[in-house]
Order: sequence, then structure tokens, then C-alpha cells
Amino acid sequence: MSGYEFTVSLRIRHPTIDPAVITDAVGIESQHSWRAGLPRRDAAGAEIGGTHHDSYWMGRLMAEPLLSCGDVSVETVILQTLNQMRRAQAFLERLNDEGGVAELLVSLYARDAFRLELPPDTLTLLGKLHLAVALDIHPHSPFDTAARTN
Repeated sequence: MSGYEFTVSLRIRHPTIDPAVITDAVGIESQHSWRAGLPRRDAAGAEIGGTHHDSYWMGRLMAEPLLSCGDVSVETVILQTLNQMRRAQAFLERLNDEGGVAELLVSLYARDAFRLELPPDTLTLLGKLHLAVALDIHPHSPFDTAARTN
């Protein structure tokens, strides 16, 4: 099996919540967020028509992509994240009760086959925290300069 690069982010959707409340509750700065009912905007900030139907918040859980090796893997980062998110369990339960959805977004970049294994304890903790896992799998890394020149 070969190594792979990966990133992990926390994404939250909710019918109406203010994204600032999410930031305060989870203790992570958002990279992207908007509030339900506010005008939709493009990346430059110009209005593009319509309003957001729900609130959205996304925060990176790591500063840059990591290469899996030895002690560094998606599984270990997910477990570390879950242990950190325990302090926000009441918030995540409230979010779920109000129709919100929270998920760990895992983006994987690999050229060869590899295996991920989430043990029962990790899956149980994901359930207790009302966190889903979404996997985005890419055939190669955009962070690998050799891949861009071939």
C-alpha cells in the first residue's frame, strides 16, 4: 500500500444559525460561512442574486495537507478531532435537534490503492457527537508539483 495526502475539515449546515455561534461553540475559525436569509455573494463579495436558504460554516482542522506515514493517518486525525470535539457535544446535539448537519470532510489524494479503517470505538464516538463523515477522493494530489508537470 502507498501513502496518500489528506486534509480534514468540519462542515456544518443549519436552517438558521448565525455562523459566529458555530465558531464560538467549536473554537475553530471558519474559512467559509454564510447565514440563512442573507444575500448570496461571489468570491469577490459582489451580490449574485437571491438569498441563502440555510446557514453554512466550514473550518479547516489542519493548516495544510498531510502525507500519511507511520503515526499520521486519516484515522488518527479523525480520532484526535473527535476527542477535541467532545467539549462541543452539547452544541452538536442541539444542532442535530434543530435540523442541522455536522460532518467531517476528508479529502484524499492518492495515486495508488490504500486502505482506511475506522474501528468501532471511533464510529461510536462519531455517532455520539452526531458527526457524519464525507470522503472526497481524488486520483492525485494538487499539492504534488511533479503531478502538474507530467
